[in-house]
Amino acid sequence: MQPVDFTTLTAACSELRAQWLPARLEQVYQRDRFTVSLALRTMKGRGWIDLSWHPVAARICVGDPPPRIPDTFTFSEQLRHQLSGLALVSIAPVASWERVIDLQFAKRPGEPALWHLYAEIMGKYSNVILTAQDNLVVTCAHQVSAKQSTVRPIQTGQPYEMPPSLTDAVPSLSESQNRWQSRISLVPGQLKGNLLKNYRGMSKALVLSMIRSANLDPEQSTDSLNPQQWQQLFQRWLYWLQCLENSKFHPSFTPEGYTVIDWPKPDETETNPENQSNSPLPSSFFLLPSSFSSVQEILNSYYTGEINQQVFAQLRHQLTQKLNTVLAKLRLKANTFKERLQQSADADTHKSQADLLMANLQHWEPGMKSISLPDFETEKPVIIPLNVEKNAVQNAQAIYKKHQKLKRARIAVEPLLAAVQEEIDYLEQVEVALSVLETYRNTQDLQTLAEIREELIQQKYLDVPDYRSTDKNAAIEFHRYQTPSGFELLIGRNNRQNDQLTFRTANDYDLWFHTLEIPGSHALLRLKPGTVAEETDLQFAADMTAYYSRARHSEQVPVVYTEPKYVYKPKGAKPGMVVYKQERIVWGRPQQAPA
Repeated sequence: MQPVDFTTLTAACSELRAQWLPARLEQVYQRDRFTVSLALRTMKGRGWIDLSWHPVAARICVGDPPPRIPDTFTFSEQLRHQLSGLALVSIAPVASWERVIDLQFAKRPGEPALWHLYAEIMGKYSNVILTAQDNLVVTCAHQVSAKQSTVRPIQTGQPYEMPPSLTDAVPSLSESQNRWQSRISLVPGQLKGNLLKNYRGMSKALVLSMIRSANLDPEQSTDSLNPQQWQQLFQRWLYWLQCLENSKFHPSFTPEGYTVIDWPKPDETETNPENQSNSPLPSSFFLLPSSFSSVQEILNSYYTGEINQQVFAQLRHQLTQKLNTVLAKLRLKANTFKERLQQSADADTHKSQADLLMANLQHWEPGMKSISLPDFETEKPVIIPLNVEKNAVQNAQAIYKKHQKLKRARIAVEPLLAAVQEEIDYLEQVEVALSVLETYRNTQDLQTLAEIREELIQQKYLDVPDYRSTDKNAAIEFHRYQTPSGFELLIGRNNRQNDQLTFRTANDYDLWFHTLEIPGSHALLRLKPGTVAEETDLQFAADMTAYYSRARHSEQVPVVYTEPKYVYKPKGAKPGMVVYKQERIVWGRPQQAPA
């Protein structure tokens, strides 16, 4: 993930100053462990500014409204207590070429600042620190003890100190090309590396985009550049400094991420195919627009997408591992119960043996280890094992006892097996919802995972002490498709949506679909009064229902459909679990589904 560098931070703050100063702070909300949002109101409108100290995605930019769930973080509570109702009067860097921004708050514009909120956008060392006029730290996103850092500890009640000053040379428009070139090429090495380590304000993303815009190879040695190539690169260098000085920024994507500089295109004579980058585009590139109207928009879209992908992958892995573990234990328990039931199936055989022995006591002789007697009905010989230390009556009584024991075991085990099988069926339904979410595509996918996680917590399969409920008002769309005749087909994304689809959304004219005795999503074919679904519509709905099931890789899958009024939820049933009647069957073909 591309970090916010000095150029990006300068561009973001330039836009913020132009659009959000002065502004009244109305609300503070902490989204997660690394991001706090400030609700600002100006004469033109209201919006949210995100301050993030995420180790790889620290940033300051205009963000989306936060979810409607309680904020339980202490840091945001302290910010609300001190800053609510004040005016944001300044967004300024604390020093040139430093990635520390001072957000100043006063009672009203034009008055001295009462509070300083320092946003240190410095990768894994990022932090957000609140100080009063006396420069003492009142609160911070995370404290740094003297044991953690002897150079710059950050503690509540201690004076705020600036990060250690940089020692690299300061880029300047007044510097000559000869001086600039000699500094970069003094020690021969890779072009990108020498640019990075000789000047302040440089970053890998900036250097790569700058070099490539000059049609040069970032990996080539500084010794290999000819005078014309040095001139081309120096012109890009000056262009970058002019953009910083004039606040001239234009965000767009690069092969590695994004850039806020609209680099001049190389001349046709400069084009060298060997120098073109073959680097793969970032995963978020395919999820976001190709161009943006503002730096705020690209920062919010890029980092929201990248972080969501990380959270999605981690959460999906966590849920999948938990489901696999629980299902393995339940299946083992179910197999044990089935074995005991199999043993109990011999209970009637033991009773008939005991009856046979009691009816033929005269054939028993002392010392017999077994006895062969004709069956009452078939007259075929039945061999009955005996205990040589017991007589015939005692052996029959022992067999009767064994019959009673196995009979009691069957009565006890059958409901236990049914309960375990019910849990397995439910968790397999959840497993199907997870299997459909293979990769992150949009925020709906992440919200679907969050709902599955919340469901498992509510059902006591996950124990999360510091869990915060998801936003109940966040609308997640069903999967929506259109049949050949133009009818709408809705498919649930998880068990919560399955219940909503079946028992709240469905009306008397719709048709309800589900795979026959196979875990999968509920589907609803929406029909208007007086309309009838054609055979192609039913087949389309069956194909899609089969696709969103555990049998999605099969060639043909039996799919049942019925009217929603014939679908019931048993008392005490888990989410998504239903029974139905008066169903009809159509064979679905998941491989032909246009999903």
